[in-house]
Amino acid sequence: MHYWLMKSEPEEASIDDLAAAKNKTLPWTGVRNYQARNFMRDQMQVGDGVLFYHSSCEVPGVAGIARVASTAYPDPTQFDPDSVYYDAKSKQEEPRWMLVDVSFVRKTPLITLPMLRADPRLAEMRVLAKGNRLSITPVSDDEWRVITTDLAVEPAKASKKK
Repeated sequence: MHYWLMKSEPEEASIDDLAAAKNKTLPWTGVRNYQARNFMRDQMQVGDGVLFYHSSCEVPGVAGIARVASTAYPDPTQFDPDSVYYDAKSKQEEPRWMLVDVSFVRKTPLITLPMLRADPRLAEMRVLAKGNRLSITPVSDDEWRVITTDLAVEPAKASKKK
């Protein structure tokens, strides 16, 4: 099993949108970076854990936990001329862009970028690297554990752990 951090602008798809979606599952459309596409196409597997990260918003951060719910398949937005993600060079018989479906597991208290930076156990996390702009990044087993067990709990429970 692998773990991933997947960024989405909340106006486009938020953790609340995922929780409210039919079957609590959404397609992760619009990825237009080859490295992020390759992660989905070549490495993601059904059941992999996802840190659902709200980006390009007032307070960015991890907003919930999700799971990869499908293997990669062509992103239909690349073929739609009315979509902001349209790619005129992409062909049905040779799609350039892939997506995976993501399913809701649970919301978390917002784990902000400063909170992630403050934990020395997360110092090597790709999302914290200077200049990182990838919308999908791998997360190590240890990083996943820190975020999902230490940081992603209700504040009252977190204070009891210390």
